[in-house]
Amino acid sequence: MKVILLQDIKSLGKRGELVEASDGYARNYLLPKKMAKEANAQAMNEYKNAENSKNYKIATEKAQAEAYKKQLEGKVFRMTARAGQGGKLFGSITAKQIADEIKNQYNIPVDKRKVVLERDIKEFGTYKAEIKLYTGISANIDVQVSEA
Repeated sequence: MKVILLQDIKSLGKRGELVEASDGYARNYLLPKKMAKEANAQAMNEYKNAENSKNYKIATEKAQAEAYKKQLEGKVFRMTARAGQGGKLFGSITAKQIADEIKNQYNIPVDKRKVVLERDIKEFGTYKAEIKLYTGISANIDVQVSEA
């Protein structure tokens, strides 16, 4: 019997999947406990609509990430910081500060956890950073730190 899972079931699959289960298991366990629903015509139509919706959402997110990549690729972000003698910064330039600067300049929402720095920024100079926009899509930028 084909059923659509309403929650993750260890031996069968994940929530939202269409799976084949034995008739007894489906009728006596899955359906009464509302862990699955029978894959009739209406349920199959809902399943296909949900799949199409999910694929559309993924496609639009990918297209948006590609557009953001074109905007950011190769750009130089100038940041200022205070420093002591010898060019050592008081503290460091963080991924959050870089994400905020991208938001201010280009209005692109970037999570600070998606900013990957080669090393900590604790001195003046130019540093490379990678912004992960989507799975497999990232933009490389330069961060130039100068004295405030």
